[in-house]
Amino acid sequence: MQILELTLDNPAANVALDEALLDAAEAGELEDDEVLRLWESPNYLIVVGRSSCIAKEIDLEATQKKGVPILRRCSGGAAIVAGPGCLMYAVVLSYNNRPQLHDLGIAHQFVLGRLAAAVEKQLPNVSICGTSDLAWRGRKFSGNSMRCKRHHLLYHGTILYNMDISLIESLLRMPPRQPDYRRQRTHDEFVTNVPLNIDQLRRDLCVVWRIDAHLENWPRQRTSELVEQQYGRPEWIYRF
Repeated sequence: MQILELTLDNPAANVALDEALLDAAEAGELEDDEVLRLWESPNYLIVVGRSSCIAKEIDLEATQKKGVPILRRCSGGAAIVAGPGCLMYAVVLSYNNRPQLHDLGIAHQFVLGRLAAAVEKQLPNVSICGTSDLAWRGRKFSGNSMRCKRHHLLYHGTILYNMDISLIESLLRMPPRQPDYRRQRTHDEFVTNVPLNIDQLRRDLCVVWRIDAHLENWPRQRTSELVEQQYGRPEWIYRF
């Protein structure tokens, strides 16, 4: 598997690149059929799910006052806040190499298991909770979602290690769907940073994913096309 450690200047392009990698894998354009991407936004942003209703998930007045941009991703799930102190990852996996991942439950457990194994090299007792969360001491520090195509899947998400958690409380409403383990807790009560050395975590992620090369030729043109056609267009972002 190859790795791409790349944060772009344009927030929309950063979110679009995950889908561009999936598209490139589907088209047979990656040097390796699978890739892990790591990035971290230098500024705060909100990313809603593919079918999220923005008005139901986001406090728009607070968001506008703080000047936090809203973007929409290609995968499901509810809105998240990302930025400094939140490591973002994406992994594109091949059904050819891993046919068992056609089962969505197995796919969730497989990827989350790898993430947990990397985190547990520094922090024991990490739990897989709900459909696609990682938690520590009963509190969520990683939310994740998935997009499937014919030959590959994209699994991506967050790892909170030093982010301003109060922003989540001030910018996001309570999500429309909640896992049982949340027990109606507010964002401040439910979400947490975990004490990780992020450079060590990056190295441990490379180990658990068996990274053996760097991806040099990432899909620049496809990323630009996606920004122009979707990710950078308000009518696409605010469509629900």
